[in-house]
Amino acid sequence: MLIDFHRKMLADRVRHDAFRHALAAHIGAGARTVADLGAGTGVLSFFARELGARECWLYDPGSVLALAEQLASANRIDGLHFVPLHSLEVEDPPPVDLVVAEVLGNFAYEEGVLDTLRDAKRFLAPGGRLMPSALAQWVQPVTSDRYEQELASFRTVGHGLDLAALERVARNNMYVHPIEPRDLLDVPPARWDAVDLTGEFSSARQGTARWPLTAAGRVHGFALWWDATLAPGVTLTTSPHAERTHWDQIYLPLATPIDHAAGDALEFELACETGGGEGGIAMRWTARQQRGGGVVSEQTLDIARGYVD
Repeated sequence: MLIDFHRKMLADRVRHDAFRHALAAHIGAGARTVADLGAGTGVLSFFARELGARECWLYDPGSVLALAEQLASANRIDGLHFVPLHSLEVEDPPPVDLVVAEVLGNFAYEEGVLDTLRDAKRFLAPGGRLMPSALAQWVQPVTSDRYEQELASFRTVGHGLDLAALERVARNNMYVHPIEPRDLLDVPPARWDAVDLTGEFSSARQGTARWPLTAAGRVHGFALWWDATLAPGVTLTTSPHAERTHWDQIYLPLATPIDHAAGDALEFELACETGGGEGGIAMRWTARQQRGGGVVSEQTLDIARGYVD
């Protein structure tokens, strides 16, 4: 349910604190007009007005924008303009000092943040700023098998059925889980992608990570999370090593576990591309186990193989 999504988001103190600090920094530096793209219930614009912004334009194509108007009225917040359109559909928007676009998913790119912020530059007055201004994507191998138990739970159905094809499809997908540090291989997280949202960038993203392994063990998949730069010195993160938010982490399974020895290296490669707005995502990930300068195992999974039409 949409309202349950907003309820969880509005209960996220970490999110609110980060955006309030960032808004205070931008407004303190002179931002007086704000465009809130994907405004939802309008809370970020409410914060902006409270912190001294003169006017805010709230853009959202969903029915929740009507609720934002009710909330603004109940809290006696004026200076707001409600526009029931997706920002990509808006023609000749009034220029503003600051664009806020909190359209971030558990996987950062899945809600169209790249397309939205690329287009958002036309909303800016000269010298205007974007929030977030940068995104970084992180990855770390997963050693816990508790997500594997969920993926393989259908094996217990019995009755002589061979469901191997179902498992192959299920593994070619990404899953949202509250991953904990204890679930992860004892290696540093690696940044596989970084985007400066104020510059030119593509919605097709690709990156790699590599870890030398000092002990034997078993890897079942990979955990993904993101950092968003909201203002100088203000970063919001969904890292499992940080205080939890309403966002969880992404789990990318392997087709089969990787049993590695001390001295091996593990390489991860990810390529993804998002469509316009919320138009879907293509994702492919590869894991390579290296030993003595050669590749001893390699497997590639593709979210396109995880769909059943």
